[in-house]
Amino acid sequence: MSLDVSPALLEQAERGEVDEAAFVDCVRTSLPYAWEMVSSLVAQLKVDGGQFADNQTPPPDEQARGQLLRALASDAIRGALQRHFGVRLAFQNCHRVAVFPLDSSVDETLARFTSVRSQLLNQSPELRDC
Repeated sequence: MSLDVSPALLEQAERGEVDEAAFVDCVRTSLPYAWEMVSSLVAQLKVDGGQFADNQTPPPDEQARGQLLRALASDAIRGALQRHFGVRLAFQNCHRVAVFPLDSSVDETLARFTSVRSQLLNQSPELRDC
């Protein structure tokens, strides 16, 4: 299971619409490594400026790696994180997460980051089983 869903949040989902803030809080508490990764990159982008901020350090263990994969592979989780932090997220492999501002001036940089060429250039034997 990827999220630790409280009975109250599950009840909300069963009744219909879910409060997104409650869902985001569920993500924060269920996937703390992924949450910290994204929030630290958002802070870095705000402090440093630039077109994006990214992480190139592999997760410390498989549990952390799994959290990143679950957070970024789920459209619902990824979308909620993007709306909460006001950024666009990009993901190249098991650890290379990037945050981009919503500003359309970085569209070309985002397109390069998510291109097939960049994906191929970001491969290494060490990451084969990540």
